[in-house]
Amino acid sequence: MRALLRRLGVYVLAAWVAITVSFLLPRVVPGNPVAGAVARASQSGNCNSQCVIAVEEQLGYNVHTSVWEQYVSYLGNLAHGDLGHSWSENAPVGSLILSYLPWTLALLVVATTISFVAGTTIGVLMAWRRGSWFEWVLPAATFFQALPYFFLALVLVLIFGQTGTMLKWFPSLFGYDIYVVTPGANLPYIQSVLSHAILPAATVILASVAGFILAMRNQMVTTMDEDFVLVAEAKGLPARTVIWYAARNALLPVVSNFTIAISLVVAGQILVEIVFNYPGIGFHLFDALGKLDYSLVQGIFVVITLVVLAANLLADVVYVMIDPRARQAA
Repeated sequence: MRALLRRLGVYVLAAWVAITVSFLLPRVVPGNPVAGAVARASQSGNCNSQCVIAVEEQLGYNVHTSVWEQYVSYLGNLAHGDLGHSWSENAPVGSLILSYLPWTLALLVVATTISFVAGTTIGVLMAWRRGSWFEWVLPAATFFQALPYFFLALVLVLIFGQTGTMLKWFPSLFGYDIYVVTPGANLPYIQSVLSHAILPAATVILASVAGFILAMRNQMVTTMDEDFVLVAEAKGLPARTVIWYAARNALLPVVSNFTIAISLVVAGQILVEIVFNYPGIGFHLFDALGKLDYSLVQGIFVVITLVVLAANLLADVVYVMIDPRARQAA
């Protein structure tokens, strides 16, 4: 428990720094971000005089309060779940993010889980069968990981996407077929969502699985030389049992490294959503930046940071639960 409390303190500090940066971001941008946002809004006819005043208040321009007072007010609004108002969508930022977040979380959880399970399983088999044909998987996976997320996504669209030029197997735009199906608890909508998620999920999996394979393989190779594994083999235990004992101990450092992988996967998934026009937080962050909607950018930045920190904390909790040495050290 003491170890988790220390980690929690670190994450709270990181969250405070991220929130402070998001507050300062529009206030340190060169020029006048309000003028840019209002000009962009005026072209679309979404911003009247009241909208201008609201944007100025949110970004701290032409207001008779100090930066410190604005910061305290900003923290108070965050504490009450008020992330501001988006002029480009003419809706509260909090409600918009709640509509974007399930798409990102679903894709992130599914893709990362598949990548972790497949990577650790392949790493175990590679370490157990060293020198076999199975080791060709690692160079292939490393090749995909060396490619930028957006480039790999474009290649998959070109080969497998319906908007590509070759196989045209899977949908490659949006989160579902916006022209045919109606969102809701119906089978056509669910099938459309699953089919549209195949290529984005495949991109994340291919780009991240090599790290888990390499980490698990290296840990397994080291664990295989431990005394308890040699004793288990000498006793004539089945190979499946010996592999399970070795893998269970080798998995601990891999879970510890999982926190680093989460941050990299989230950063890559933002680019993936942009390529596929996937209706998650990453795509709408890019869209908000193009529209100079700083309130929406601020809110998405804070939520992404909090999601990553929460995922890291969850991984730390799992590590402490499965490793007695971490609890004894604390």
